[in-house]
Amino acid sequence: MKQLEHILIVGGGTAGWMTAALLSKLFGGLYRITLIESEAIGIVGVGEATIPAIKKYNELLGLDENDFIRRTQGSFKLGIQFVDWGRLGESYIHGFGVIGQDLAFLRLHHYWLKMQAAGQTSDLADYSINTVAAPENRFMRADPKMAQSPIGHIAHAFHFDAALYARYLRGLAEASGVVRREGKVADVTLRSDDGWVESVTMDDGEVISADLFIDCSGFRGLITEQALKTGYEDWSHWLPCDRAMAVPCARVEPFTPYTRATARTAGWQWRIPLQHRTGNGHVYSSRHIDDDEAERILLSNLDGEQLAEPNRLRFITGKRNKIWNKNCVAVGLASGFLEPLESTSIHLIQSSVIRLVRLLPDAGFDQATIAEFNRQTDFEYERIRDFIILHYKATTRDDTPFWRHVRDMDIPATLQRKINLWMANGRIFREDEELFAEESWIQVFLGQGYVPRGYDPLADLKSNEEVARYLGDVRGVIRKCADLMPAHSDYVARVCPAA
Repeated sequence: MKQLEHILIVGGGTAGWMTAALLSKLFGGLYRITLIESEAIGIVGVGEATIPAIKKYNELLGLDENDFIRRTQGSFKLGIQFVDWGRLGESYIHGFGVIGQDLAFLRLHHYWLKMQAAGQTSDLADYSINTVAAPENRFMRADPKMAQSPIGHIAHAFHFDAALYARYLRGLAEASGVVRREGKVADVTLRSDDGWVESVTMDDGEVISADLFIDCSGFRGLITEQALKTGYEDWSHWLPCDRAMAVPCARVEPFTPYTRATARTAGWQWRIPLQHRTGNGHVYSSRHIDDDEAERILLSNLDGEQLAEPNRLRFITGKRNKIWNKNCVAVGLASGFLEPLESTSIHLIQSSVIRLVRLLPDAGFDQATIAEFNRQTDFEYERIRDFIILHYKATTRDDTPFWRHVRDMDIPATLQRKINLWMANGRIFREDEELFAEESWIQVFLGQGYVPRGYDPLADLKSNEEVARYLGDVRGVIRKCADLMPAHSDYVARVCPAA
């Protein structure tokens, strides 16, 4: 067996420096790692909201969470508020973490559905500490010493400045031995006998060879697409939004511990609160609205002073036919794009890098290893895709051509199967290691009006009186715990204020 010697990362930004920081930390100097980056090439800079899985990445790096938040002007996130998605005038929060507490061997939502059929329930959001605390702008970290209390089950993620995050990770990576090479790649050389990547040529003529190439060059896919012609699987027939524009505005109060996604006439608008500003953006379908009108909608719905001109992006939702092709692994936007509706962009970078570590090849690049990497990555992309499609499909809106289109469109068979099972009896089963847990599907289904026809019949083992008492107890305990939580702004100011 011949070991790899040199790993070359092409492209910086969030994807490049997340890759470099983790590989250099975990490999401990076993391989030479070089990252090519040009100051002349801007980064996309979106993906400022995350999901709780990022804490695993931070733990692998050994990050101090408070220091990380201070350095990135970060804030905490309990979930995502969705406004006007199921129908105009309605909103719900997809909160992280558990929903209440199981009774016997059934999830709480089955008993909630049983009582709803009897007309005796409150909002499902009353049964999760995250979804109670978030709209009241309360936050605290989970207390591991209170495992029997909802306080011990608060699940959180982060909002942060993507450019500051990349800079922070760059410092960690370079301290661990990563060599940064300033400049642009002018050409990619493939081996004549098998078409594998041999080297890249810089714009100043230097040739850099490596064993493993990691393409973090963004949408253009400098190696994976321009050189290797990997091909792209287009999912825009299910997810028709193909444009985005992002703009920062001044921070305003209240300092919300959640991301907001507000449905617009032909797409949706995000709002991400940071310590020094608020990130905003509009994701939309160019077939249903023009750029000028999309910009007008975005700017007219800012809740603070506009701080810059909008940054415009074009994309096609989908993924490369092979995320790992020959001796090149695509990471970040080079691998594909799923709109940031559920804040999965940074997670897909993280999961690809961790998967690469777990399936790290030797210099022989066994094909079984590459095939397994691609199988796992394809599965993850497809299940996240399905979850995002659900937000569009599960709507009663008919006020614009865009919403009529997504409401009536055909959907992947994998998603249709989940919908059919849910609508029959409220059952959700997590498949393999798909990202979103049952709680996530439950909240989006019910939040957008997909109420099942029935519930698990074993819920009838408990009388209505027993179920009402159980639900009331859960609701009461969560209410008391949420009342103990400080304001998000006070917590951040006390624990991890940025400069």
